[in-house]
Amino acid sequence: MKRCVIVGAADINDYSRVKNRLRGDDFAIYCDGGLKHLNALGLRPGLIVGDFDSYEKPDLGAETIVLPTEKDDTDSVYAVKEALKRGYEEFLLTGVVGARLDHTIGNVSILLYLDALGKKAEIVDDYSVMEIVSAKPAFVDDSFAYFSLLNISGLARRICIKNAKYPLTDGEIKSEYQYGISNEVLPGRTAVVTVGEGRLLLVKVFA
Repeated sequence: MKRCVIVGAADINDYSRVKNRLRGDDFAIYCDGGLKHLNALGLRPGLIVGDFDSYEKPDLGAETIVLPTEKDDTDSVYAVKEALKRGYEEFLLTGVVGARLDHTIGNVSILLYLDALGKKAEIVDDYSVMEIVSAKPAFVDDSFAYFSLLNISGLARRICIKNAKYPLTDGEIKSEYQYGISNEVLPGRTAVVTVGEGRLLLVKVFA
C-alpha cells in the first residue's frame, strides 16, 4: 500500500527517527514551512501546499498549491484531505508536533480524523510514534522504552493490555483521568493493546 508522508513546519531535531521509517515509494507533501526539512530528510516533494506566510514560495519544479491565508483548514489538514482525494490509504506525519500546543493538538486530532475514515496513520516526532487504537489491535515491541494510552476522544471501554509491566483486562479510561501513562513492554515480548469501545491515542516512546 503506497503511503503519503506529510511534513509540517515544527522542529525536527533527530531526523534519523523519521528517515528510519521512510519507504522508497513514499509520496511526500510538504506544508509551507515544512520545506525547511527538505534537505535533511532527502525526500523529494510530490506536492507542496501552503499559504506561504512562514516560508517563501519555492520554485522546485514540484506541483504547488497556494492556499489563502484565511481558511478553516490548516495547511496540514488541507494536505491530508488532498492526499485522500488522490487515493492514499496510509499516512505518516512528521514536523507536526512542536512548541505551539494548539497546532500540536490540532495535528494529533488528524489521527482521529483518519481513523474515522478507516485509514492507517501515525505521527513521528523526536520522542515517539503516535497512532490511534480503535477497531484493530495495536502492537508495541520492546525496542520502545515506554508506551502510553491516552483518551482524547470520549470514553474508551473494554481495554486490554497484554505482555506489559502493567497489564489490563476489561479496563476503562476516561478523558478526565489518564492513568495509562508510561507502561513498559515485557523484555523479549510484544505488547498487544485492544479497545472494545471507543478510541485511544497510543504513544510509543523511543528508548
